[in-house]
Amino acid sequence: MERRSLVPYLLILPAFAYLLFFVGYPLVQALYLAFTQNGALSLEVWRRTFSDYYFWSAFKYTILLAGIIVPTQVALAVVLALLMNRVFKGKDAALYALIIPLTISDVAAGLIWYSMLSPYGFINKLLMNLGLISQPIYVFGYEYRMREFFAIVIAELWRSTAIVFVIILAGLQMISKEYIEAAEVFGASYWTRLRRIVLPLLKPSIQSALIIRTLFAMQIFGIVWILAGRDIPVLAGEGYYQLTEIKDAGVASVYALVIAGLSILLGALYIKFLRAEYLEVGE
Repeated sequence: MERRSLVPYLLILPAFAYLLFFVGYPLVQALYLAFTQNGALSLEVWRRTFSDYYFWSAFKYTILLAGIIVPTQVALAVVLALLMNRVFKGKDAALYALIIPLTISDVAAGLIWYSMLSPYGFINKLLMNLGLISQPIYVFGYEYRMREFFAIVIAELWRSTAIVFVIILAGLQMISKEYIEAAEVFGASYWTRLRRIVLPLLKPSIQSALIIRTLFAMQIFGIVWILAGRDIPVLAGEGYYQLTEIKDAGVASVYALVIAGLSILLGALYIKFLRAEYLEVGE
């Protein structure tokens, strides 16, 4: 009996060791570097970080990008999932086409869109050949920061909407068809079924998708670094810059803790306000 009672703990031991080594230790180290100065407790590192112009600019752009990208991705994913939840010819090919961006890294996606949007890239050449423009549209450069911003949004939507789509589609397929059929029997229209049955039952999936995408949105770095560099600073990018170029591990740790704090806060809000109604009744 004693051996059997130890089995559950032995099974979770690898996962616990992984979290302890790859999450716990770096977190403790980041806290130490952020709250000490020359071995003594101090808020000097935080003061130095908050007095840096790039910190507040990075904070603003990170929130702006997440605020635009995440809701747009969820809305697109819901629409695509509703379309792909039907039976039609070529459905498998369409599914593969939608999830292909999942296989592409953020750096590769940034390079793809940089080559497409460059002055003599595919998009400018296409528009010029169609006679829609007479000279290339410049997207990259400090004076074109707004264009860079929207280029980042488009690239990130293209690259990572697929992961939200997969989660939402899986949630849709878990909804029992009996609910839909019963509503049809009682004369409920498509939009009524969607509003009263499908979307409420999708809340757990939407909640999961929002949490996962927000975590990644707070850490957005590769695409921004490729398309805009420090023209559009973001928290992860500035943390990387402070660690590799300035060699200030303390300030880089503060950036990491701010990202973690924002992710935890937003995750808690999602859990609180997107809790499924039937789970609330069960309590």
